[in-house]
Amino acid sequence: MRDLTSDGITPAVISTMRETKDPRHAEILESLVRHLHDVVRDVELTEDEWAAGVDFLTRTGHTCTPTRQEFILLSDVLGVTMLVDALSNRREAKATQNSVLGPYFREDRPRHADNADISGGLPGTPLFFEGQVVDRAGAPVPGAAVDVWHSDADGHYDMEVPGQVDPAMRALFRTDESGNFGFRSIRPSSYPIPGDGPVGELMSATSRSLMRPAHVHLLIEAAGFQRVTTMLFPADDPYLDADPVFGVKESLVEAYETYAADAGPCRGLTEVPYTLLRRTFVLEPLPAR
Repeated sequence: MRDLTSDGITPAVISTMRETKDPRHAEILESLVRHLHDVVRDVELTEDEWAAGVDFLTRTGHTCTPTRQEFILLSDVLGVTMLVDALSNRREAKATQNSVLGPYFREDRPRHADNADISGGLPGTPLFFEGQVVDRAGAPVPGAAVDVWHSDADGHYDMEVPGQVDPAMRALFRTDESGNFGFRSIRPSSYPIPGDGPVGELMSATSRSLMRPAHVHLLIEAAGFQRVTTMLFPADDPYLDADPVFGVKESLVEAYETYAADAGPCRGLTEVPYTLLRRTFVLEPLPAR
């Protein structure tokens, strides 16, 4: 352990972990040390640059609050979140694909009856959502828990709307015997990820856009099936090809159909033009033990 060189320090550090009890922990830590040391050698990192990196990570931690997770945001913009998701959720082509959970999911969401209005009275284009949850064979999945959350017409989630106290634009539903669920809300808008913290500095330094395309989040769970964490993007959104968290997948891009108040499947339910979004979600069974 004495007089270690820039090449010799890596195996020395790894050797100190040889008594790690959990083999998986040992595998991850060894790979982490190897790759981290390789980066330092590859770019010949200076002391000032290393100090700046430590400061960046420290400030990232200090930016985290009960309603903001800057480390998850950092993982998102570096593509790590979607990489972990891609490796963890390999599914058949017809199964609904995953996307990022994002930082705005809340456990304290209200349970609503089918076709309830979850907009919280916030202004915006009315959105009618009709969904069905089925298995790979197309059979309905009754009793599935469906979490929904999305932004308002200005791109704000409920905790960001001034004066908004109660949860809005989020709810928990249960599918009926036909696997169906539905709700009414307002059409979401594209919005910037938080740019006032360390992640914002990184995005600015790399000249990347902060704008996420509009979307509706859904998290679906049912006994015997893999959980699906996904979102649906409007086909006409201008930011589909520049999502800073890499969450857009072609299979998750949908037509957000717009109708006049007196036309379409929901005519007469509103006095202004509205958007209709329909989607069938296909669940994969849990792998056999």
